[in-house]
Amino acid sequence: MEACEVFEMDANSPDALPEKRTYTVEDIQVILGISRGTAYKLLEKKEFRWFKIGSTYRISKKSFDDWLDNMM
Repeated sequence: MEACEVFEMDANSPDALPEKRTYTVEDIQVILGISRGTAYKLLEKKEFRWFKIGSTYRISKKSFDDWLDNMM
């Protein structure tokens, strides 16, 4: 077995990735523990903001998180 080296990235580094601003349908499936079909039904209800790029849906993280906080 070969060893590998692990590097930690400083959040202030210019190479650091920005915080995620959108979720995918798969993300909300995992967060809520629901099926793919149920996730798409939530999109149809327009309870939170989302948009489509090509055939891919992107859900506003802020809008979804606010919606989820209000559901609890």
